Amino acid sequence: MGEFLARVWGNLLGRIHGPMTFRLILQPLAAILVAARAGLRDARSGRNVYGWSVLANTYERRKLLQEGWREIARVFVFAVVVDLVYEAIELRRIYPGESLIVAATLALLPYPLIRSAVNLAVRRRVRRGGLSGAAIDDRSGGD
Repeated sequence: MGEFLARVWGNLLGRIHGPMTFRLILQPLAAILVAARAGLRDARSGRNVYGWSVLANTYERRKLLQEGWREIARVFVFAVVVDLVYEAIELRRIYPGESLIVAATLALLPYPLIRSAVNLAVRRRVRRGGLSGAAIDDRSGGD
């Protein structure tokens, strides 16, 4: 078991350098953009903070997680595929479990954090009188 964990840890750390390092920037950036858009939509509609609602609202949790998954699924799948390509090129072997870890870290982890932060920031700014509801609609592309 120790050898397995050492290999996994070594492979995960090795992804920081080498070919396709750009994915370590692009994948979280894509997740951030999707999350920011959802956070703006949440603020516009007066919804509670996403991350907290998922943790605290047992009645809505399933619905919120499904909604979040619909938003971020493409980014997650893309992150898995890109990491599998990296593994094939760099490691000359496929480790699907490691690809799932990388994709979850790069795509899924930022989503609730950014979505919640954008919602809070926009709502705080609206309360201070910095933005009107119409300005929020205009900046987010107004559905």
